Amino acid sequence: MKLSVILFLLILTLQAFSQDKPAYKIFTGEGKKADYQDILKAATKSDIVFFGELHDNPIDHWLELELTRSLFAAKGKDLILSAEMFETDNQILIDEYFAGIIKESSFETEARLWKNYATDYKPLLNFAKENGLKFVASNIPRRYAAVVASGGFEALQNIFPDELKYIVPLPIEYDPELACYKDMLSMGSSIGGATSGKVSENLPKAQAIKDATMAKSIVNNWQKGQILLHYNGSYHSDRHMGILWYLNKFNPSVKITTISAVLQDDIEKMNDENKGLADFIIVIPSSMTRTYK
Repeated sequence: MKLSVILFLLILTLQAFSQDKPAYKIFTGEGKKADYQDILKAATKSDIVFFGELHDNPIDHWLELELTRSLFAAKGKDLILSAEMFETDNQILIDEYFAGIIKESSFETEARLWKNYATDYKPLLNFAKENGLKFVASNIPRRYAAVVASGGFEALQNIFPDELKYIVPLPIEYDPELACYKDMLSMGSSIGGATSGKVSENLPKAQAIKDATMAKSIVNNWQKGQILLHYNGSYHSDRHMGILWYLNKFNPSVKITTISAVLQDDIEKMNDENKGLADFIIVIPSSMTRTYK
């Protein structure tokens, strides 16, 4: 083959690579380039791994499943899965479904599943079921988060005593100056489905009772030598606040790795405002398809 032909083919190849459209890039919290193997290496050395997702992002959901598979290959039955998307009073439904006591249809009818369950969370749940892994329903029942959102922590005194087992032991410590809660007051209608520009001071408390309950669920289900992989919205774990703030109070000795995800128009370099969100940050094109609206 003539040299000129080889050079022409090389140029075409380089042009093809230069025109590639990657679906994501991974960076460290400091903004340095990283990759999937860096995440996996850190995760396998951790006790608790938080995957902070964008709920409607397909790249996040794919990477969650891939990381789950990789950690299972490394840890086997010493891997535990846990998720914000399932509430503590539905743990019995998960356990009965896994044990074959109830049918899948019964589980899906009775559990309060998110609207993107079938595409985004069912693969994770079924992976646990097929491989004999424990799957923890970690979040507070939404009816009690709503109680706090409308009446504050003191409103929980009115619920029946038997129901307290589904909530972190009360009273809980709460710091209204913690940025993840303080910032909610200025976010208006973008948080929690609020319909006005002003957010009730109880809304951050509802977020806190979720965070505290998830943290307590994690502590109650993890044992030394295991890795617990927790899936949650990124706001619950960004900047090592939210769930992590409570987790560090319940068990400050656990080793944690955090992952977050952000959208950017340009994914070749992480924007300054996204630095420090987590140990690893997945940067995804803003134009990425959403799994639901």
